[in-house]
Amino acid sequence: MIRCLIIDDEPLAREILESYSKAHSQLQLVGSCKNALDAKVLMETQAIDLLFLDINMPELSGLNFYKTLVHKPKVIFTTAYAEYAVEGFELEAVDYLLKPFSYERFEKAISKLSSSTSPQNYLLLKADKRTHKVDYDKISYFESSGDYVKVILSEGKNLIISETLKNLDQQLPEAFIRVHRSYIIALQHIHFLEGNQVKVRDKMVPIGQAYRQNLEQALHAK
Repeated sequence: MIRCLIIDDEPLAREILESYSKAHSQLQLVGSCKNALDAKVLMETQAIDLLFLDINMPELSGLNFYKTLVHKPKVIFTTAYAEYAVEGFELEAVDYLLKPFSYERFEKAISKLSSSTSPQNYLLLKADKRTHKVDYDKISYFESSGDYVKVILSEGKNLIISETLKNLDQQLPEAFIRVHRSYIIALQHIHFLEGNQVKVRDKMVPIGQAYRQNLEQALHAK
């Protein structure tokens, strides 16, 4: 799935893009923001593969916002002004949608993306007043601890983040699976299953009854 974010100051434009995104089988709509500042906050904690980005917005234009991003997702610019197209493509945009556009035109833009994009292979996590870029393959498991989640890494310092396992489960790729109300584990770091536990690195993680079937199916599918 391609995780997408809509940024547009016009409510109707957001509604149309939300409808189109939800109707497309390859897209997972992560959020819909009315300005670039709200989007920046969301992008600090959510992995985004694609932006639907309006160009002409108050406070900070879509073009200027995109230029500020260190880790740039793919982008499809949306605007009512054709004169911005050249600058949009100079930023290596996947496509440029001139409002109003049909679902067919929207789908054509996604088809361009599908032939060139690859899913993001890292997660942005806020801990210790910093935003950490953590590669998925460096994460062994997540453990819920009260209002926080411990992120156990295969190397380096572990992280403690203010997040819920439910939210994490929604944004993690299929390489991770929830095995208990308090644990999400990385399939690649599993050593063995024993009774109602699974060995992940040096930790015996309990398997909840409600999650066991999904775990077994995921292991057989590998």
